[in-house]
Amino acid sequence: MVQLTEFRVVMPLSLEEYRIAQMYMVTKMQEQQTSGTEGVEVLVNEPFENEEFGKGQYTSKIYHLQSKAPAWLTAIAPANSLIIEEEAWNAYPKCKTGEYRFTSTCPYFTRFKLTVETIHVADNGQSHNVHNLPNELLNSRKVEVIDIASNVRDYWSYVIGGPPVDLETFQSKKTGRGLLQPGWQSTANPVMTAYKLVTVDAPYWGFGYRLEQLLLGGERALFVESHKRCFAWIDDWYGLSFEDVRQMELRMDQALNEALHHQHAPQTAGNPLAPDVKGSTLSSSTGTATSDVIGTQEVDAREQQQLELQKNCAQNKIGGEKIVETNVQMMISSPF
Repeated sequence: MVQLTEFRVVMPLSLEEYRIAQMYMVTKMQEQQTSGTEGVEVLVNEPFENEEFGKGQYTSKIYHLQSKAPAWLTAIAPANSLIIEEEAWNAYPKCKTGEYRFTSTCPYFTRFKLTVETIHVADNGQSHNVHNLPNELLNSRKVEVIDIASNVRDYWSYVIGGPPVDLETFQSKKTGRGLLQPGWQSTANPVMTAYKLVTVDAPYWGFGYRLEQLLLGGERALFVESHKRCFAWIDDWYGLSFEDVRQMELRMDQALNEALHHQHAPQTAGNPLAPDVKGSTLSSSTGTATSDVIGTQEVDAREQQQLELQKNCAQNKIGGEKIVETNVQMMISSPF
Protein backbone atom coordinates (compact mmCIF):
# COMPACT_ATOMS: atom_id res chain seq x y z
CA MET A 1 0.00 0.00 0.00
CA VAL A 2 1.39 3.38 -1.02
CA GLN A 3 1.79 5.83 1.88
CA LEU A 4 1.45 9.54 1.01
CA THR A 5 2.33 12.09 3.72
CA GLU A 6 2.88 15.83 3.39
CA PHE A 7 5.20 17.18 6.07
CA ARG A 8 5.03 20.96 6.50
CA VAL A 9 8.19 22.40 8.07
CA VAL A 10 7.69 26.03 9.11
CA MET A 11 10.88 28.11 9.47
CA PRO A 12 11.54 31.66 10.82
CA LEU A 13 13.49 32.51 7.68
CA SER A 14 12.95 34.16 4.31
CA LEU A 15 12.96 32.01 1.18
CA GLU A 16 16.41 33.24 0.15
CA GLU A 17 17.81 32.73 3.65
CA TYR A 18 16.48 29.19 3.75
CA ARG A 19 18.15 28.32 0.45
CA ILE A 20 21.56 29.16 1.94
CA ALA A 21 20.75 27.71 5.37
CA GLN A 22 19.61 24.39 3.92
CA MET A 23 22.74 23.94 1.80
CA TYR A 24 24.95 24.81 4.77
CA MET A 25 23.03 22.42 7.03
CA VAL A 26 23.16 19.48 4.58
CA THR A 27 26.90 19.92 4.07
CA LYS A 28 27.66 20.14 7.78
CA MET A 29 25.43 17.20 8.76
CA GLN A 30 26.99 15.00 6.06
CA GLU A 31 30.40 15.85 7.48
CA GLN A 32 29.27 14.89 10.99
CA GLN A 33 27.80 11.58 9.78
CA THR A 34 30.81 10.46 7.74
CA SER A 35 33.67 8.43 9.17
CA GLY A 36 36.15 6.03 7.61
CA THR A 37 33.56 3.25 7.27
CA GLU A 38 30.11 4.85 7.03
CA GLY A 39 28.59 8.06 5.80
CA VAL A 40 27.72 9.88 2.58
CA GLU A 41 29.50 9.31 -0.72
CA VAL A 42 28.83 12.01 -3.33
CA LEU A 43 28.94 10.54 -6.84
CA VAL A 44 27.68 13.50 -8.87
CA ASN A 45 27.11 17.17 -8.03
CA GLU A 46 26.54 19.21 -11.18
CA PRO A 47 24.15 21.71 -12.81
CA PHE A 48 21.18 20.39 -14.78
CA GLU A 49 18.37 21.74 -16.95
CA ASN A 50 15.17 19.96 -18.00
CA GLU A 51 11.54 20.69 -18.86
CA GLU A 52 10.12 19.59 -15.51
CA PHE A 53 12.28 21.70 -13.16
CA GLY A 54 14.10 24.18 -15.36
CA LYS A 55 17.64 24.87 -14.15
CA GLY A 56 19.12 23.59 -10.92
CA GLN A 57 21.68 21.33 -9.26
CA TYR A 58 21.62 17.54 -9.65
CA THR A 59 23.22 15.25 -7.06
CA SER A 60 23.67 11.50 -6.83
CA LYS A 61 24.77 10.08 -3.48
CA ILE A 62 25.22 6.77 -1.69
CA TYR A 63 24.47 6.51 2.04
CA HIS A 64 26.62 3.91 3.81
CA LEU A 65 24.64 3.73 7.05
CA GLN A 66 24.17 0.01 7.63
CA SER A 67 24.76 0.04 11.40
CA LYS A 68 21.89 2.50 11.89
CA ALA A 69 19.28 0.15 10.43
CA PRO A 70 16.88 -1.51 12.90
CA ALA A 71 17.78 -5.02 14.00
CA TRP A 72 14.79 -6.76 12.38
CA LEU A 73 15.75 -5.34 8.96
CA THR A 74 19.41 -6.29 9.20
CA ALA A 75 18.35 -9.81 10.15
CA ILE A 76 16.68 -10.43 6.78
CA ALA A 77 18.71 -8.22 4.44
CA PRO A 78 22.21 -8.63 3.01
CA ALA A 79 24.59 -5.89 4.14
CA ASN A 80 24.78 -4.30 0.69
CA SER A 81 21.00 -3.94 0.51
CA LEU A 82 21.20 -1.46 3.40
CA ILE A 83 23.29 0.92 1.35
CA ILE A 84 20.88 3.52 -0.03
CA GLU A 85 21.19 5.40 -3.32
CA GLU A 86 19.74 8.90 -3.64
CA GLU A 87 19.12 11.13 -6.64
CA ALA A 88 18.03 14.73 -6.18
CA TRP A 89 17.07 17.60 -8.46
CA ASN A 90 17.26 20.94 -6.67
CA ALA A 91 15.67 23.74 -8.68
CA TYR A 92 14.80 25.93 -5.72
CA PRO A 93 12.09 26.77 -4.70
CA LYS A 94 10.85 23.49 -6.24
CA CYS A 95 12.87 20.35 -5.61
CA LYS A 96 12.57 16.65 -6.09
CA THR A 97 14.78 16.18 -3.10
CA GLY A 98 15.14 12.45 -3.23
CA GLU A 99 14.51 9.27 -5.11
CA TYR A 100 15.81 6.55 -2.82
CA ARG A 101 16.60 2.93 -3.63
CA PHE A 102 18.13 0.08 -1.69
CA THR A 103 21.13 -1.35 -3.49
CA SER A 104 20.71 -5.10 -3.42
CA THR A 105 21.44 -8.34 -5.23
CA CYS A 106 18.07 -9.64 -4.01
CA PRO A 107 15.16 -9.12 -6.43
CA TYR A 108 12.58 -8.39 -3.72
CA PHE A 109 14.30 -5.10 -2.83
CA THR A 110 14.08 -3.71 -6.37
CA ARG A 111 10.40 -2.75 -6.02
CA PHE A 112 10.94 -0.48 -3.02
CA LYS A 113 10.34 3.22 -3.74
CA LEU A 114 10.66 6.41 -1.70
CA THR A 115 10.44 9.91 -3.13
CA VAL A 116 10.42 13.33 -1.46
CA GLU A 117 9.13 16.30 -3.44
CA THR A 118 9.49 19.73 -1.88
CA ILE A 119 8.01 23.13 -2.64
CA HIS A 120 9.09 26.14 -0.57
CA VAL A 121 6.50 28.87 0.01
CA ALA A 122 6.64 32.19 1.90
CA ASP A 123 3.82 31.33 4.33
CA ASN A 124 3.34 29.68 7.74
CA GLY A 125 2.16 26.29 6.57
CA GLN A 126 -1.48 27.02 5.78
CA SER A 127 -1.51 26.47 2.00
CA HIS A 128 -3.91 23.65 1.13
CA ASN A 129 -2.48 22.02 -2.00
CA VAL A 130 0.86 23.47 -3.12
CA HIS A 131 1.72 20.23 -4.95
CA ASN A 132 -1.46 20.45 -7.08
CA LEU A 133 -2.52 16.92 -6.23
CA PRO A 134 -5.64 15.52 -7.91
CA ASN A 135 -8.63 14.77 -5.67
CA GLU A 136 -7.93 11.04 -5.41
CA LEU A 137 -4.45 11.70 -4.01
CA LEU A 138 -5.69 14.51 -1.77
CA ASN A 139 -8.13 12.08 -0.19
CA SER A 140 -5.32 9.67 0.69
CA ARG A 141 -2.76 12.32 1.70
CA LYS A 142 -1.93 12.77 5.37
CA VAL A 143 -0.70 16.17 6.59
CA GLU A 144 1.72 16.68 9.48
CA VAL A 145 2.85 20.16 10.52
CA ILE A 146 6.31 19.95 12.06
CA ASP A 147 7.25 22.29 14.90
CA ILE A 148 11.02 22.65 14.93
CA ALA A 149 10.82 24.00 18.51
CA SER A 150 9.40 20.72 19.81
CA ASN A 151 11.73 18.92 22.20
CA VAL A 152 10.11 15.49 21.74
CA ARG A 153 12.68 12.93 20.58
CA ASP A 154 12.24 9.36 19.44
CA TYR A 155 14.33 6.40 18.27
CA TRP A 156 15.18 8.02 14.93
CA SER A 157 16.23 11.29 16.60
CA TYR A 158 19.03 9.41 18.32
CA VAL A 159 19.90 7.47 15.14
CA ILE A 160 20.37 10.75 13.25
CA GLY A 161 22.73 11.81 15.99
CA GLY A 162 23.93 15.08 17.39
CA PRO A 163 23.16 16.78 20.71
CA PRO A 164 19.60 17.91 21.48
CA VAL A 165 18.78 21.45 20.31
CA ASP A 166 16.40 23.56 22.44
CA LEU A 167 15.05 26.35 20.25
CA GLU A 168 12.76 27.64 23.00
CA THR A 169 15.86 28.99 24.75
CA PHE A 170 18.02 29.74 21.68
CA GLN A 171 18.39 33.27 20.31
CA SER A 172 20.55 34.35 17.39
CA LYS A 173 23.21 36.94 18.24
CA LYS A 174 23.39 38.22 14.66
CA THR A 175 19.66 38.52 13.91
CA GLY A 176 17.95 38.59 17.30
CA ARG A 177 15.59 35.84 16.18
CA GLY A 178 14.79 33.05 18.52
CA LEU A 179 13.13 31.99 21.73
CA LEU A 180 10.62 30.01 19.67
CA GLN A 181 7.80 29.79 22.19
CA PRO A 182 4.52 27.91 21.54
CA GLY A 183 2.58 29.57 18.68
CA TRP A 184 5.68 31.22 17.19
CA GLN A 185 4.59 30.21 13.66
CA SER A 186 1.77 32.79 13.65
CA THR A 187 3.98 35.71 14.71
CA ALA A 188 7.33 34.98 13.05
CA ASN A 189 8.60 37.51 10.52
CA PRO A 190 10.09 36.44 8.16
CA VAL A 191 8.50 33.02 7.81
CA MET A 192 8.42 30.29 5.18
CA THR A 193 7.42 26.63 4.86
CA ALA A 194 9.00 23.62 3.20
CA TYR A 195 6.11 21.44 1.97
CA LYS A 196 7.64 17.96 1.73
CA LEU A 197 5.48 15.35 0.00
CA VAL A 198 6.78 11.89 0.91
CA THR A 199 5.62 8.88 -1.13
CA VAL A 200 6.74 5.48 0.09
CA ASP A 201 5.86 2.10 -1.36
CA ALA A 202 7.27 -1.20 -0.08
CA PRO A 203 5.05 -3.89 -1.67
CA TYR A 204 6.41 -6.84 0.29
CA TRP A 205 4.26 -9.45 1.95
CA GLY A 206 4.66 -9.70 5.72
CA PHE A 207 6.73 -6.58 6.38
CA GLY A 208 5.93 -4.00 3.67
CA TYR A 209 3.61 -1.82 5.77
CA ARG A 210 6.00 -1.97 8.69
CA LEU A 211 8.89 -0.90 6.48
CA GLU A 212 6.80 2.00 5.11
CA GLN A 213 5.97 3.21 8.63
CA LEU A 214 9.59 2.84 9.66
CA LEU A 215 10.77 4.98 6.76
CA LEU A 216 8.11 7.64 7.34
CA GLY A 217 9.24 7.84 10.96
CA GLY A 218 12.81 8.23 9.80
CA GLU A 219 11.88 11.00 7.38
CA ARG A 220 9.88 12.82 10.07
CA ALA A 221 12.78 12.74 12.52
CA LEU A 222 15.23 13.79 9.81
CA PHE A 223 13.08 16.82 8.95
CA VAL A 224 12.81 17.80 12.62
CA GLU A 225 16.45 17.34 13.59
CA SER A 226 17.95 18.81 10.41
CA HIS A 227 15.73 21.92 10.48
CA LYS A 228 16.44 22.47 14.17
CA ARG A 229 20.11 22.71 13.24
CA CYS A 230 19.30 24.76 10.16
CA PHE A 231 18.07 27.53 12.48
CA ALA A 232 20.44 26.86 15.41
CA TRP A 233 23.41 27.42 13.06
CA ILE A 234 22.05 30.75 11.78
CA ASP A 235 24.98 32.73 13.21
CA ASP A 236 27.36 30.48 11.23
CA TRP A 237 25.72 30.83 7.81
CA TYR A 238 24.03 34.25 8.09
CA GLY A 239 25.79 36.72 5.81
CA LEU A 240 27.26 34.05 3.52
CA SER A 241 26.43 34.26 -0.18
CA PHE A 242 25.02 31.39 -2.20
CA GLU A 243 28.36 31.04 -3.97
CA ASP A 244 30.20 30.91 -0.61
CA VAL A 245 28.12 27.94 0.50
CA ARG A 246 28.32 26.24 -2.92
CA GLN A 247 32.12 26.28 -2.78
CA MET A 248 32.04 24.93 0.77
CA GLU A 249 29.74 22.13 -0.42
CA LEU A 250 32.05 21.15 -3.29
CA ARG A 251 35.12 21.08 -1.01
CA MET A 252 33.24 18.96 1.52
CA ASP A 253 32.05 16.52 -1.16
CA GLN A 254 35.66 15.78 -2.03
CA ALA A 255 36.65 15.43 1.62
CA LEU A 256 33.77 13.04 2.37
CA ASN A 257 34.64 10.77 -0.56
CA GLU A 258 38.28 10.70 0.47
CA ALA A 259 37.33 9.83 4.07
CA LEU A 260 35.26 6.85 2.91
CA HIS A 261 37.59 5.58 0.21
CA HIS A 262 40.61 5.75 2.49
CA GLN A 263 39.25 2.90 4.62
CA HIS A 264 37.36 0.81 2.03
CA ALA A 265 39.25 -2.06 0.46
CA PRO A 266 39.44 -2.10 -3.36
CA GLN A 267 36.54 -3.83 -5.07
CA THR A 268 37.11 -7.21 -6.72
CA ALA A 269 35.42 -8.61 -9.78
CA GLY A 270 33.07 -10.65 -7.60
CA ASN A 271 31.59 -7.69 -5.75
CA PRO A 272 28.15 -6.29 -6.69
CA LEU A 273 28.10 -3.26 -8.94
CA ALA A 274 25.61 -0.42 -8.57
CA PRO A 275 24.52 1.39 -11.77
CA ASP A 276 24.95 5.12 -11.72
CA VAL A 277 22.50 7.62 -13.21
CA LYS A 278 24.38 7.84 -16.49
CA GLY A 279 23.98 4.10 -17.12
CA SER A 280 27.59 3.16 -16.37
CA THR A 281 28.67 1.09 -13.39
CA LEU A 282 30.58 1.92 -10.26
CA SER A 283 31.52 -0.23 -7.32
CA SER A 284 29.74 0.28 -3.99
CA SER A 285 31.00 -0.64 -0.55
CA THR A 286 29.47 -3.87 0.69
CA GLY A 287 31.35 -4.39 3.94
CA THR A 288 29.22 -5.61 6.82
CA ALA A 289 28.71 -2.85 9.35
CA THR A 290 29.67 -3.72 12.91
CA SER A 291 29.43 -1.92 16.22
CA ASP A 292 31.59 -1.99 19.33
CA VAL A 293 28.59 -3.23 21.27
CA ILE A 294 28.00 -6.24 19.01
CA GLY A 295 29.84 -9.35 20.11
CA THR A 296 32.06 -11.28 17.73
CA GLN A 297 29.78 -14.31 17.68
CA GLU A 298 26.73 -12.22 16.83
CA VAL A 299 28.61 -10.51 14.00
CA ASP A 300 29.79 -13.85 12.62
CA ALA A 301 26.25 -15.25 12.77
CA ARG A 302 24.85 -12.20 11.00
CA GLU A 303 27.49 -12.36 8.29
CA GLN A 304 26.77 -16.05 7.73
CA GLN A 305 23.05 -15.34 7.50
CA GLN A 306 23.65 -12.54 5.02
CA LEU A 307 25.86 -14.80 2.89
CA GLU A 308 23.14 -17.46 2.84
CA LEU A 309 20.54 -14.88 1.83
CA GLN A 310 22.75 -13.53 -0.93
CA LYS A 311 23.32 -17.08 -2.19
CA ASN A 312 19.57 -17.74 -2.20
CA CYS A 313 18.92 -14.50 -4.00
CA ALA A 314 21.49 -15.31 -6.65
CA GLN A 315 19.78 -18.67 -7.19
CA ASN A 316 16.34 -16.98 -7.33
CA LYS A 317 15.20 -18.95 -4.31
CA ILE A 318 13.69 -15.83 -2.75
CA GLY A 319 10.94 -14.29 -4.87
CA GLY A 320 9.26 -10.92 -4.79
CA GLU A 321 6.29 -12.08 -2.72
CA LYS A 322 8.18 -14.31 -0.25
CA ILE A 323 10.39 -13.69 2.74
CA VAL A 324 12.44 -15.99 4.88
CA GLU A 325 9.81 -17.61 7.06
CA THR A 326 12.10 -18.12 10.06
CA ASN A 327 12.39 -14.35 10.37
CA VAL A 328 8.67 -13.49 10.13
CA GLN A 329 7.96 -13.82 13.84
CA MET A 330 11.04 -11.78 14.74
CA MET A 331 9.88 -8.96 12.46
CA ILE A 332 6.44 -8.92 14.03
CA SER A 333 7.65 -8.96 17.62
CA SER A 334 10.70 -6.69 17.35
CA PRO A 335 10.05 -3.00 18.27
CA PHE A 336 12.23 -1.78 15.33
